[in-house]
Amino acid sequence: MVKATRLACGIALLPLGAATPLHAQMEIGTWVRQATPTMPTMTMDVTACCNGGRRLTYHVNIGGTQTLLIVESGFDGKDAPVMMNGQPSGETMAITRLDPHHSSAVLKMNGQLFGTSKGTLSADGRTLTVINDFSTSVGSQQAGKYTEVWVRQ
Repeated sequence: MVKATRLACGIALLPLGAATPLHAQMEIGTWVRQATPTMPTMTMDVTACCNGGRRLTYHVNIGGTQTLLIVESGFDGKDAPVMMNGQPSGETMAITRLDPHHSSAVLKMNGQLFGTSKGTLSADGRTLTVINDFSTSVGSQQAGKYTEVWVRQ
């Protein structure tokens, strides 16, 4: 269970805009994380929820089994639980909207900080770059910094 949860850690950051209706809707939709030698392709659906926040639904293939990781966050810096197939995973994400194109998150497992992430949405709203910095290894993810690139479909 920890392995699947770790996959979500650095991917929950969407810099969500609220300044105008256009910015408020820029990140809504389906995103695909570009594969690297150490990270497989992953899909994320973003929908509105939580009084102006977002529901992030990750579709993760773990050992040939489709797993859903869901986070509902008000993007207000408060811890939000990461649910795995409808059950609490022990992970939380405290995501903060910094401006229409930037966000940050504090990631915890069972209440213990294990990393941070910073997201930047491109000016055209089509590419999301997430820089993750993990202080400890969780599941199959090693401690350290790495970058994810997500493309809107």
